[in-house]
Amino acid sequence: MEFKLYNYYRSSCSYRVRIALELKKIDYSYIPIHLIENGGHQNTLEYQKINTKQEVPTLIHNETPISQSMAIIEYLDEIKPDISPLLPKNPIQRAYVRQACEIINSGIQPLQNLRILNKLVNDYQISDPQKKAWINDLVTNGLVSFEKFISNKSGLYCFGDTISAADLFLVPQIFSSQRFGVDLEPFKALMQINENCLKLTTFQNSHPNAQPDNPELKA
Repeated sequence: MEFKLYNYYRSSCSYRVRIALELKKIDYSYIPIHLIENGGHQNTLEYQKINTKQEVPTLIHNETPISQSMAIIEYLDEIKPDISPLLPKNPIQRAYVRQACEIINSGIQPLQNLRILNKLVNDYQISDPQKKAWINDLVTNGLVSFEKFISNKSGLYCFGDTISAADLFLVPQIFSSQRFGVDLEPFKALMQINENCLKLTTFQNSHPNAQPDNPELKA
């Protein structure tokens, strides 16, 4: 198959790319990389050959690997520009969408990353309550910023009534936030956008609960 995606069902970065592939109507081979099992499949020498950072996701297109979800999503938008465009043509609107993506991509998700959390536990011996407080404080701070930023720009979705890359970052972040027990009650606008997105088949098909490596599907 022309496209292959190395990813993990619960990874929010992988989730973003799955949504993009669905929106772009791109068929792809799903290759699971379990981030915990046997010390993490991402740490194998074989995987390091295609992703030097040893992270997910990695997209393979015509035997060429691309990593980092933002780069992958922009690449897909550039090679399939006429199918569900994810970045507006207007320069300022395009910058706004990228800004929203980066609030999550740079300002929230890395701080709840498995590698960071393991580092806090293993090297600094933080307790489970301290880890939960770390996640809650930092995720909440980021979501407050996100909601304020789109407050006068949103419609059904983050930017009006058309799906953009920002929605591809928001929905997986909401999923992760729910999994970590973050209080999302204050974020009325974000939760409504999340609900609107999850009504779409493309988002449903991309959801962690629908992926073949979700252990609950094998139960």
